[in-house]
Amino acid sequence: MSSRNLSAIVLLLGALVAACQASNGDRTQFFHNCRQNCERTNCSADGLEIQEQAVKFYQQSVFDRLFQWSCADECQYGCMWRTVFAFFERGWPIPQFYGKWPFLRLLGMQEPASVIFSCLNFVVHLRLLRKFRREVRPDSPCYMLTHIFAVTSLNGWIWSVIFHTRDFPLTELLDYAFAYSIILCSLYVMVMRMLHRYSLFLRGVITLAFLSYYINYFAYLSVGRFNYAFNMMVNVATGVIAAVGWFVWCHFVRTRRPYFRRILRFYILMALAMSLELLDFPPILWILDAHALWHLATIPLASLYYDFMIEDCRTLRKEKAAAGGYSFYN
Repeated sequence: MSSRNLSAIVLLLGALVAACQASNGDRTQFFHNCRQNCERTNCSADGLEIQEQAVKFYQQSVFDRLFQWSCADECQYGCMWRTVFAFFERGWPIPQFYGKWPFLRLLGMQEPASVIFSCLNFVVHLRLLRKFRREVRPDSPCYMLTHIFAVTSLNGWIWSVIFHTRDFPLTELLDYAFAYSIILCSLYVMVMRMLHRYSLFLRGVITLAFLSYYINYFAYLSVGRFNYAFNMMVNVATGVIAAVGWFVWCHFVRTRRPYFRRILRFYILMALAMSLELLDFPPILWILDAHALWHLATIPLASLYYDFMIEDCRTLRKEKAAAGGYSFYN
């Protein structure tokens, strides 16, 4: 039997096994054998260095070396595509590897589309923060609240860029943890906006409660095996609570604050954009997947949030000296 036929049989058996376990490409015997042979032939004992005879074959760019693509990583990447092409030639569905679709590496970036869109989100938040600072006076109510949200968002998008550039356990943890910090901060902003006329002590206690909760949640994510399903559930629940809070506020102020429509549109469109995460398809041109489209969709939505905060801070400043009528829903 030829090695080609043997490889086909091994691939078929591996695919059948993988089909029982979410059809993951990394669980096929074909991928496993390919990676083992590659590392044994081309890599140093620790899997970090590329052996001299294989240096010319891999031709790593300066970006590959900058982002620490080791020899074992190169073997995994190359065998991933060998497995994908083998599946494709036989008309089988494109497999996932370690829970992810295969992406074409570009300038050392694992998921280039998500990196680019995360960068654009960062730039948009930075520009909108500068716009807020130009148009809102520092003595306006909720002025610092908007800065807290902006800085939290900027930090989250930085780690999104880092994680989608190179997926390590640490970068994954920080991406998920700081992505949740943005959602939690949006809930915090909603609560503080409702209580902005209440005592500093009460707001301080609530702030400490939010900080304590986030620190404990961060510690939970850091210990043991990462629970993706639970983390997604917590993110969705937190986002829904924030949205419901704003919807209630919009109902009570709809006749007095016409700009309420901006925050309403923001959460409705954000919910629609999040539905992209429910899609699951192989990357278009091996670059653009549903998660990247989610990052793309969030770029234009940020302006709705900041425009609302600009108008709200201006209005609150005008009302700052007004007497009486300090309703919870003002």
